[in-house]
Amino acid sequence: MTDRPKIGALAVLVRDDSVLLVRRSNPPDAGLWGFPGGHVEWGETAIEAAIRELAEETGIVASPCGYLTNIDAIRYGPEGAITHHYLLAAVLCTHVSGEPMAADDVDAAAWITLDEIASDRLSTSPRVLDLARLALDGRASDLGPG
Repeated sequence: MTDRPKIGALAVLVRDDSVLLVRRSNPPDAGLWGFPGGHVEWGETAIEAAIRELAEETGIVASPCGYLTNIDAIRYGPEGAITHHYLLAAVLCTHVSGEPMAADDVDAAAWITLDEIASDRLSTSPRVLDLARLALDGRASDLGPG
């Protein structure tokens, strides 16, 4: 384990009144729905990582609009020690081509409405509902690149 946060990127893709979510197959979020994304590689920007991870996990090609927000994802073990610490850069994206197909480290990918996320019928990673609301509100404004 490291004593520094890891940096990750999330691809936030909106279509009509839905966002694209994936169900993770690996810890720490195995079985939970969240936005496609993963680690930022050495020499890669968070925007580049979001677009790459989106394609790897879902087969969808997208274009980045810009940064939407940052999320601190800190997980604690049963004794209170930090087990995972990520700084996640959420990148708002525009769909270019493709339909969601689960690949890489996810076992499902689908367009999910805000109402479905809010209903609690879906087990999600922390902050998914907040980020979906922000993305659906933000798509009407021009966020511009970076």
